[in-house]
Amino acid sequence: MHIIEIYKSVQGESTFAGLPCIFVRLAGCNLRCTWCDSEYTFTGGKKMSLEEVEAEVLKLAPVKLVEITGGEPMLQEKELLLLIDRFLARGYKLLIETSGERPLAAVPKAVHKIVDVKCPASGEGGSFNFKNLEALTPADEVKFVIADRADYEFARDFTRKHELHSRVNAVLFSPAFRKDASPARDAANCTLDPRELVDWILADGVNVRLGLQIHKFIWEPLTKGV
Repeated sequence: MHIIEIYKSVQGESTFAGLPCIFVRLAGCNLRCTWCDSEYTFTGGKKMSLEEVEAEVLKLAPVKLVEITGGEPMLQEKELLLLIDRFLARGYKLLIETSGERPLAAVPKAVHKIVDVKCPASGEGGSFNFKNLEALTPADEVKFVIADRADYEFARDFTRKHELHSRVNAVLFSPAFRKDASPARDAANCTLDPRELVDWILADGVNVRLGLQIHKFIWEPLTKGV
């Protein structure tokens, strides 16, 4: 597998936000989102065997929550599924963060999927594979990173049209962060003021969860490995 980094921190997003977590970040991505905060994953990475990845994760005990992320982890599907089997056999609780552009049907149902449906301002709107709606389970969640009003309306309408609340545990609306964020650990680095996003959610009565990348409020927003 091509691995960018393996580290221990707290979950910064999703319904698991704030929990200690081990991150396994895979190299490579086939999308180029305008607000991407992990462009350093596009190239490079260290080639590691499944045994080496597993050993690195074991060193970070006693944390038992592991997120596999990227880049786009499903680009390494064959090796990834073997790694997932190893972690599940050891009793880890597994999360995978994916754009949903790659097929997800082969991902074991025991894995908690966090599917990031791309909004128009990402530059990758329309990339979601709609067959993946059937791969979602009641334990999964769907996330929309929102940069402006058009993104919000897309996310709102997508959520309603596809009745996401009947499919998943949570739907998250998260304001995008600036790629040129300042060192300040505050909401000024969001491309959309979270308060404005909350106003829209409340005005429309959309039953979603506001998601903030809390690691960007704990550490400087451009810090890697946290």
